[in-house]
Amino acid sequence: MSRTRVTLADVAAASGVSVTTASLVLTGRARELRISEAAEQRVRSTAHLLGYRRGGPPARPRARTIGLVLEPGAPDVVRGVAEAASWRGFSLLVMGSGGEPVNGVVHVAGTRTTTAPRGLRPGPVVLLNSTAAAVPSVVPDEVRGGRAAARVLVEAGHRHVHLVGAGPGRFDVPPDGITALERLIGLRDVFDAAGVAVSGSRCPEWTPEAGYDATRALVRHCRPTALVCLDDRLAFGAQQALTEAGLSTPRDVSVLGFGDDPAASWMRPQLTTVAVSRHELGARAVAVLTSLLDTHVLPAPLVHRVPPRVRLRASVAPPNRCGG
Repeated sequence: MSRTRVTLADVAAASGVSVTTASLVLTGRARELRISEAAEQRVRSTAHLLGYRRGGPPARPRARTIGLVLEPGAPDVVRGVAEAASWRGFSLLVMGSGGEPVNGVVHVAGTRTTTAPRGLRPGPVVLLNSTAAAVPSVVPDEVRGGRAAARVLVEAGHRHVHLVGAGPGRFDVPPDGITALERLIGLRDVFDAAGVAVSGSRCPEWTPEAGYDATRALVRHCRPTALVCLDDRLAFGAQQALTEAGLSTPRDVSVLGFGDDPAASWMRPQLTTVAVSRHELGARAVAVLTSLLDTHVLPAPLVHRVPPRVRLRASVAPPNRCGG
């Protein structure tokens, strides 16, 4: 079902605030509930970028408008798309599905996939977090991320690493685990070249509970010097299991994750992690789309891979040789 205008609920959701907070800001009553200046500015900026109008007739799409289609579970890339679109002279229309008259669409998948999204609209489209034949796409460079993670541990001196979330083999990953597969390929490229001993535990899900169970079972009979958790949520559970086993991170076992979950910097010790900025992903998708709109030529390469960054924090240190 298509919408004729951006609603107050749309502005609130894109701003990360409640509908009440958005309403107070846009009616000039932000001080009534002592809403922070940062939140107030975020709401006003988002309302402007989305073309929100309070009351009156529905607003017509501007001449240059980009639609953003978000599947359930899609990563939060709205801010990166909105800022990049505004910088290029486009307004942004957040869409639950196709149908609105826009110049082009950024379609954000909820999970990494190599198939075209259902209901993919005709016209200029860029896929974010998925790939499909003859459609431009932007995805995280997970292979490069795996290599970067492995280098952190190799350079720290680790020679016995355990993978939480995948088996020790190059392709020993959960079914349909594209992200896990690519991270594992990058990890094994570096670990194999450095002669690092690698073991692994496959997990049915990437959750703290699964990370906890896998690590708890591991330390009963083995103690590697480092754990590589294929997702930060696995790392949260792994650190809890290490603590309960009387092991200290990173003195006894270093822990490294992927994803830069917001909680990673709140863990104690703070979690070293590898991730692509969601803002950067959104901005790159808009750059590819606007180039397509200007040139009417499919870009080369068709798949744009955004390199990750390592967030070095306190959970990784050289192995404790005396501790075994």
